[in-house]
Amino acid sequence: MSVQRLPHHPRPRVGETAVLAGLSKTDVVSTAERMPARPQSVEELSTRLGEQAYLADRGLGTAIFLSLSLGQPLLLEGEAGVGKTEVAKSLAAALGAELVRLQCYEGIDAHQALYEWDYTRQLLYIRLLQEGRELREDAADEIFGPRFLVERPLLQAVRAGDRAVLLIDEIDRADDEFEAFLLEMLSDFQVTVPELGTIRAERPPAVVLTSNRTRELHDALKRRCLYHWIDYPSLDREVEILAARAPTVPADLARRVAAAVDRIRTLDLVKAPGVAETIEWAKALAFLGATRLERDAVDVTLGTVVKDHDDLVRIRDDLGRILADD
Repeated sequence: MSVQRLPHHPRPRVGETAVLAGLSKTDVVSTAERMPARPQSVEELSTRLGEQAYLADRGLGTAIFLSLSLGQPLLLEGEAGVGKTEVAKSLAAALGAELVRLQCYEGIDAHQALYEWDYTRQLLYIRLLQEGRELREDAADEIFGPRFLVERPLLQAVRAGDRAVLLIDEIDRADDEFEAFLLEMLSDFQVTVPELGTIRAERPPAVVLTSNRTRELHDALKRRCLYHWIDYPSLDREVEILAARAPTVPADLARRVAAAVDRIRTLDLVKAPGVAETIEWAKALAFLGATRLERDAVDVTLGTVVKDHDDLVRIRDDLGRILADD
């Protein structure tokens, strides 16, 4: 069996910046020539987000604009379903940037967020070398070279630099150790791979962190970030969001749904519905041909707006008040 000889990539010395195979130094480290256009005002940013069907109020628009302009991560907190994750998605689309998402969970560690080695392919390559009866002096460099490196979100974001928006989603689900590691990562925006060297972003990506406050984050991480709390929108604002996110829903039905959800949120529920649930409920009712909130249609579609049995019982007991206008 013939073995294809791979190009040799010598290991960089300590402190040397690594350039991964097949990519130029500009692609990996410097993004100056391909830097996405950044908005020059809060109004311009809000307009761009609006083009992506995301309606940011003045406070949120200012927080995002300052995060981009000052190069600081933006920490968004709020109840689930109010649009925190959508901020990063819409921002990436508005900037023409790549969205890199790191979904946090209990037990996540640095390697799962940074990089891993493709051990299966490494073993297969070693086998090929052995079968070829040739084990070159540079074999170790090739085995632990760029072609066998599996990039995870943080390394992807560092390589992309300001051509990316890094979303660190639900950081409150990660443990304290990972939060401490992330704090250091957000300070330096560089990754050291012992076998390859240091990969550094000249211009860091835009960073959005989200938290549902299942636990308190450490003050050190909060100090590193700009902070904004996203609350439930007002009734009129939620109607505007429905018009942008669910344009096929009739305007009158959208207002009735938004008003009903607004009343539902005043109840003592396990989990109050977010904007995402309002949108799904309106879409479901419109799909079924509803033009108003009739009791039967509401009863059979409540599963789109609440996800807890006790909440369903509580809402059904109070449907008269919730549907007062219908």
